[in-house]
Amino acid sequence: MLTTSAILLTLFILNLGTAFGAGLYETVIILPKWFPRSLNAGYTVDTTAMREIDSGRKFWGMVTTMPLTLLTFANLYFAAQSPHPAHDWWVAAALLTLVERISTFTFFIPTAIKLQNAETLTPARIHGMVSRWVKLNSIRCTLNLLGWILAIEALALYF
Repeated sequence: MLTTSAILLTLFILNLGTAFGAGLYETVIILPKWFPRSLNAGYTVDTTAMREIDSGRKFWGMVTTMPLTLLTFANLYFAAQSPHPAHDWWVAAALLTLVERISTFTFFIPTAIKLQNAETLTPARIHGMVSRWVKLNSIRCTLNLLGWILAIEALALYF
């Protein structure tokens, strides 16, 4: 019989896997469209592409912004109370994902909003913001991957 803990951990794993795969797709396919790079100016912003693709509202909002955030808090709560051998792996997965969620809300979302209005920014400021985004995004994808792997191990130990 599946418990609430097992169901939440399973949903957490499914959502993290989706977030990781979609994050890789966005990194390889979408970000180069949003942030073309020229030899002279460095990174630039294609605001039209950002507004048309708008993956934040069209995809991420429904997949991670609310669902993964709520699952992270629920899993952190249940993991902390878990007496199973999965406890440490599960807590670690939830904490890594919490760090990723905090970075998304404090840096990635506000920066995307600013970059959608890049016409008001200097080229040097744009290049700096996008360069920081690209570097930090690889860390964010890594956190998702590690959280996903740890959560899978927790589920394996849970049963």
